[in-house]
Amino acid sequence: MAAERAPPARAQPPPPGPAPGPAPGPAPGPEPAARTGLSLPGILHFIQHEWARFEAEKGRWEAERAELQAQVAFLQGERQGQESLKLDLVRRIRMLEFALKQERKIPKNGVPAEALALDGLGDLAELTVTNDNDGGDVTSGRPLSPKRSWSPRLTLRSHYDAVRALAFVPCHPALVTASEDATLKLWNLQKPLVPKKSAALDVEPVYAFRGHRGPVLAVAVAAGDAGDSGDIGDTGLCCSAGADARIRCWRLPGLDSDPYDGYDPRVLRGVLDGHSDAVWGLAFDVTGRHLASCSADGTVRLWDPRGDSGGGGTSGGGTSGGGTCLSVLDGHKDHGVPTSVAFVPTQPAHLVAGFRSGATVLYDLEATKATLVSPNGGGRAQVNQVVTHPSQPLTVTASDDRAIRYLDNRTGKVVHSMVAHLDAVTCLALDPSGAFLLSGSHDCSLRLWHLCQRTCVQELPAHRRKHDEAVLAVAFHPRRALSASAGADALAKVFV
Repeated sequence: MAAERAPPARAQPPPPGPAPGPAPGPAPGPEPAARTGLSLPGILHFIQHEWARFEAEKGRWEAERAELQAQVAFLQGERQGQESLKLDLVRRIRMLEFALKQERKIPKNGVPAEALALDGLGDLAELTVTNDNDGGDVTSGRPLSPKRSWSPRLTLRSHYDAVRALAFVPCHPALVTASEDATLKLWNLQKPLVPKKSAALDVEPVYAFRGHRGPVLAVAVAAGDAGDSGDIGDTGLCCSAGADARIRCWRLPGLDSDPYDGYDPRVLRGVLDGHSDAVWGLAFDVTGRHLASCSADGTVRLWDPRGDSGGGGTSGGGTSGGGTCLSVLDGHKDHGVPTSVAFVPTQPAHLVAGFRSGATVLYDLEATKATLVSPNGGGRAQVNQVVTHPSQPLTVTASDDRAIRYLDNRTGKVVHSMVAHLDAVTCLALDPSGAFLLSGSHDCSLRLWHLCQRTCVQELPAHRRKHDEAVLAVAFHPRRALSASAGADALAKVFV
């Protein structure tokens, strides 16, 4: 009871200090996990989500980068194409300007022979221009007039391998082709033309000559005469040669022969034996009585294929069927192996041969020796073909170094040299007037050149490339407005 009566204890006064204020908050630190809702699984899930989002964005960026790179490559290709087109247009403009200057310089009555020694094209030698093609008539018998452009008309497709050589039949609209399939074929070109100018015709051969044991590499045709007109309707004498080292002489049957007739043994007139290796080139003289051949055995031989000269040959070369070897020209051992031969029309007793070493040699057939040597007729590259001008003392050579060279037959000097193609120049042909030169190359093209002006007036795509080869032979018809080419694609083409 006393305790209950006792007075309450007196409150102690507060200690001296600053004035009272709001109580300070709790000390800073991490909030409790229950308040933020974070946990270790949640953190892992967040990291995985962010990583997936990053990978998706990376994939989209990679795709966008690839698309941009493809677009850049396309634009670069377009730019390169436009640059090439621009350069081509500039080259053509320069070519036209040069041709216009030359036309203003040259008088309308033609160019003398001395004009061949004028200054050349220089850098413009590589320029070309393609003109519109003019039509022509294969069946017409009018004499050939100089043409500045040609267009394809006939495609000859019967061979099974590369067509190495071809030659026109002088008195008829006919062509003989020689192929690596070991055959020769005679074609009648007197076929009706379709109205459409750009169309090409397929023609079947009239006759197939079989007898060579290996590729046929060369062919030459001489006009027929009374002595050759047997009862099988001859249109001329044809000589062929190839890898079997033998020259075969054929009577050409009439163009109206049935291609399905049986074999007539009289078609083979004879075989000329004498070479010991492949025969690469054949050429008849202007009379058609003498034949020249060049071989991998290192010799040039002169033949009488009909045997009209009588007596045996001076070389001991074998004959069969009446042909005779008249002489062997082998005094050129320093120049290597001959690759091409051609008679000189202005000097019937002279013969020109080209060699692997790049040299050209002029032979006197009466003296059976070399009279003039041009060591750089083909530069330092192999001479693939030589042709001679019908009325001027001029030889033109085609070489592996892409060049065409003009040689003076009186001095042996190169009067002009020009880069003519993008690859080796394989073949040449001069038209009968001597005004234009046709060249073929492994760059798959034919080019028509104005001989005196030394300018390219037309370029024709001709044959497809096969085993790094393309155009192998070209020729002009001696009396008609026809030209032809042969190629490694097993085709021959006729142009009008």
